[in-house]
Amino acid sequence: MKFSRLFALGLASLIALPPLPASAQDMSFDAYLQLLIARSRAAGVSEATIQRMTDGLTPNRRVIELDQSQPGTPTISGYPPLAPYVARLVDDARINGGRRAYARYRGDLARIEREYGVPAEILVAIWGKETAYGNVKGGFDLSQALATLAWEGRRRELFSSEFVALMQVADKGYSRSELKGSWAGAFGNPQFLPSVYLRLAADGNGDGRADILNDPVDALASIANYLRDAGWREGEPWGVRAYVPSGFDVDRYRTKIVAPSCVRVHERHSVYKTVAEWRSLGIQPQIPLPENTLVTLFQPDGPGTNAYLLTSNYRAILEYNCSNYYAMGVGILSDEITR
Repeated sequence: MKFSRLFALGLASLIALPPLPASAQDMSFDAYLQLLIARSRAAGVSEATIQRMTDGLTPNRRVIELDQSQPGTPTISGYPPLAPYVARLVDDARINGGRRAYARYRGDLARIEREYGVPAEILVAIWGKETAYGNVKGGFDLSQALATLAWEGRRRELFSSEFVALMQVADKGYSRSELKGSWAGAFGNPQFLPSVYLRLAADGNGDGRADILNDPVDALASIANYLRDAGWREGEPWGVRAYVPSGFDVDRYRTKIVAPSCVRVHERHSVYKTVAEWRSLGIQPQIPLPENTLVTLFQPDGPGTNAYLLTSNYRAILEYNCSNYYAMGVGILSDEITR
């Protein structure tokens, strides 16, 4: 699951909601659900929506098992190789599916790219990575999953906030049967959390509704809005392959800055230098970049393997999911889609 910007954005909605009492830790599920219902009312959710979204709710034991099986923070030593992961993600099925999606929505993608400044192939690649172009969106009842996670209590405030946000999403006219997704609450074509939907979902086709569940054009526009909000810089690629001369000591240029979040991700990158500065050290981009572009050098699998010069737009992809494996997979898939 995504412990990244998607979850961080969800915290913003906590301020407007009354706090849960500490004694909620010992409540039954039914009693705790009443607290969630009260918070939903306080957030302005209609009684009709509350009723249809909570009728017959019981805890989902499978959701609890999945949450409790999440790994803790790993040690700083060792990383699985990136190349096999990318090979599994960027396979013929995903590439061909992306090319079909790109061709089918070419006109809409061109319009969305003009509006948001994010390349169409990046939007399609994220869609492909998240839900295989809408084919795998998750089958968990989101009301049940989020209520269960909030009641379980490991990250109570986060998931109680997301439950209320889900009620607000449902209040826009979505049925409970439509609101299905991952066990951790992400849903729709781009796998947004409910609070992220409320903040960043976009109406891509102009029909007055941001339907990321059923409308791929709305989903693609929403991904674009997300990346623009995350700082995407128009006109820059995510990164390019780079030639690293034999014997070059990448570790000598490893960043010394400790990132405030996603430490394990950013500690693997070099310091930022301009393309011209990297050229002076023998590093050559395989696709032309302006000489003053700031980039970081990343050679994930060690000397003699593929290396990349990554722009700040790579960091925008990391905001979607804070993983080098994810971001590299998206970037390489996007390149293949338009190759």
